[in-house]
Amino acid sequence: MLTACAKTPDWDYDKSANFSNVKSFAWLPNASLTKDTTHYQISPLMEQRVQKAVNATLTTQGLQQVAIEQADVLINYHASVDSKIEIDTFTTGYNARWDNWGFGIQNQTHTQNYEVGTLVIDVIDRGTNQLIWRGAKEGRLKKNQTPEQRTLAIEKTVATILANFPPK
Repeated sequence: MLTACAKTPDWDYDKSANFSNVKSFAWLPNASLTKDTTHYQISPLMEQRVQKAVNATLTTQGLQQVAIEQADVLINYHASVDSKIEIDTFTTGYNARWDNWGFGIQNQTHTQNYEVGTLVIDVIDRGTNQLIWRGAKEGRLKKNQTPEQRTLAIEKTVATILANFPPK
């Protein structure tokens, strides 16, 4: 969904939370990317890719996926797609007319519509049911990607978002 993300991820967390005790995770029972959207890039296939990437990244970081009753933290996620407009104006030429005392600059403006996707990953303390960490990243969406390209893009995005979890 997110590809070629130029922006760095955005992180926020509860400074009073004890992240040293976080050893296991489970998914929030109603976690869903597709719940409130009908955008074609946020599909059940994309949801599977994101869940697999989150599971792999957290496991690599030393956390164990367990049943919800035994988890230290619960994982939730959201995705959104927004339309944006890029506007570029550049000078294409200069004119000077001396008989009528004129001077002019020619500008050309180019606009392009594009879509930006945002992936948000939340970590919730299972004991208190409070949000203790949130990471998000947005990036320009590419169309006509192969499933392999989409999977790779999601894996990179999720790894980048979770690079600061748990916070040091």
